Amino acid sequence: MSEITTVGLDLAKNVFHLVACNHRGKILLRKKLTRARLMAYFAQLPPCLIGIEACSTSHYWARKFGGLGHDVKQIPAQRVKAFLRGNKNDYNDALAIAEAVVRPEMRFVATKSQEQQDRQSLNHYRQSLVGKRTGEASRIRALLAESGIVLAKELAVLRRSLPILLENRDSQFSDTLLMLLQLGYQNLLQLDEQIKQCDWQIKRTTMREPDCLRLMEIPGFGPVVASEFMSHVADGSNFRRGRDVAASIGVVPKQHSSGGREVLLGISKRGNKMLRTLLIHGARSAVSHVGDKQDPISSWIRNTVARVGIHKAIVAYANKMARIGWSVLRHQTRFDPAFVVARRA
Repeated sequence: MSEITTVGLDLAKNVFHLVACNHRGKILLRKKLTRARLMAYFAQLPPCLIGIEACSTSHYWARKFGGLGHDVKQIPAQRVKAFLRGNKNDYNDALAIAEAVVRPEMRFVATKSQEQQDRQSLNHYRQSLVGKRTGEASRIRALLAESGIVLAKELAVLRRSLPILLENRDSQFSDTLLMLLQLGYQNLLQLDEQIKQCDWQIKRTTMREPDCLRLMEIPGFGPVVASEFMSHVADGSNFRRGRDVAASIGVVPKQHSSGGREVLLGISKRGNKMLRTLLIHGARSAVSHVGDKQDPISSWIRNTVARVGIHKAIVAYANKMARIGWSVLRHQTRFDPAFVVARRA
């Protein structure tokens, strides 16, 4: 036991597999543990490096093992794949994790606190409700289109027009279609109410968080964007610079270079899809409200729009939002538009 320095652990719901190695990488043991015995086993191990894949429940186990004095590192699953040898099984997966975790250039996922996970869960639940509402609205419009009634895609139009259509007793709707439209309208109202509750909770949480309030001073950051950004970046100490944050979100150019010739393509779209979407929506709002404002950041946006067009300017400002947000969190400072433009953040 005293020779064990690295453990690769393949997480599961009930049965866990681990491979333990010494400082030279030699396998000392392979072991299968049930969920009930897992914590007791790691409690009697001397402090060591534990590698796990970043997946469902990984943050929970990382906090638990860290509380026992172990150094826990989470590895993105796609980074582990390159170290897998032979056929895929639980022990080979654990061995691949053990080999990947000691690589000096490996990139790891920062362990989230319970508060960060709660904030992220709230944001993702809200996003799922928005998706359900979009689907319900599309279903209602499709049912109306089958009866020759075509409505615009805006939710406001549907909310305004559907009650009038349902109250029209002389409409061409059959009893079955009328029942379906009424059920759809009730679901739509229910989803609206649930989204409002999530929005209220997000706003209540962000207003009590000084870091979120500082983020909301940046044009394009609202309560939802600030909350999701905080759950992803935390205090910013897990990133060396703002460019790394933008890369982790996927708002940096994808590269396809060879032979010394650099070729930059569209954005990579890697990493946090939800945060990338929110940042681009926030950037679109900021760009659309620039108007004739004369502050440096607004002038930068206008010049960028004139140079590359509005769509590229929106993505460019989303990139800038990520880098400014990291700087605000990492250095515990407030947004200064003059400094941002001067330093080309």
